[in-house]
Order: sequence, then structure tokens, then C-alpha cells
Amino acid sequence: MDTLSYKTVSVNKANADKKWFTVDAEGENLGRLASRVAMVIRGKHKPSYTPHADCGDFVIILNADKVEVTGKKADQKEYIRHTNYPGGQRKTSYREMMEKHPERVLEKAVRGMLPKNKLGDALYRNLYVYLGTEHPHVGQQPAALNINTIK
Repeated sequence: MDTLSYKTVSVNKANADKKWFTVDAEGENLGRLASRVAMVIRGKHKPSYTPHADCGDFVIILNADKVEVTGKKADQKEYIRHTNYPGGQRKTSYREMMEKHPERVLEKAVRGMLPKNKLGDALYRNLYVYLGTEHPHVGQQPAALNINTIK
């Protein structure tokens, strides 16, 4: 038996086959959309997935202001930040965030599902969120991705 033919190939940043995808967030559930986008950014949908490398794809999310939440999350969900001053904890509701910065809702949801280390920071740079259907990444020829087909 030839043991050389059973070498495990580890994908790294140089030989990863990275593609560009667009996802339409109109009418999609926030959590389900974010988890599936995080999986594509991480590269877990590929057979060549490597946990310690950036082998995922680039994702462009369009219509971020038309994402939906279920139940009472629109009233009860809060985003907490801190100003780094004593007593500087600030809370923003989901409704306020959607009025002021709707793209940040999806960015925060996807960022929370990525690793909390340098790899997660690098993977987060592969996400682009836009409010309308226009985006400046036409030169990359992104393919449309049906997020509901990814499990």
C-alpha cells in the first residue's frame, strides 16, 4: 500500500479557493441568516475546510435594512457597549439600531458567530454589508448564494 497517496492536504491562505457571493437579506431571519453567512465566511461548507486557516469565501449582504426578527426581539433585544469611563455602559435597543445603523445589526450578529481571536478578525474582513442592492464589488463578479440551501 502506498502511504504517500494518503497525505492530508491542509489548506492555507495562499491555496484557498476563495469566491465571492452575494446574499439578499430581504425577509430573512436575522439569526439564521447570520449563522449561515458565518459558516460560509469560515469555509465550513467546503470539503477542504481547515479550522486554523482563512479558507472561507467573501460574502456581500444586500438589503440589510430588510432583515426580520421573530417574537418580541424587536422590543427586548439590546446592544450593550461601554465607553471605557466609569459608569459608561450604554444600551441601544434593536429598533434604535435599525433606525440609525441597520447594517451594524447584521455585522454584529455575524461577528458574534466567528472565533474570538486573530483568525476571527481576519474572517470578519471578508464580510461586506450594504443597505440597498448596489455594491462596489461588481469587478469580483460575485455569484448569488441562496442561503436556505446551506445546512
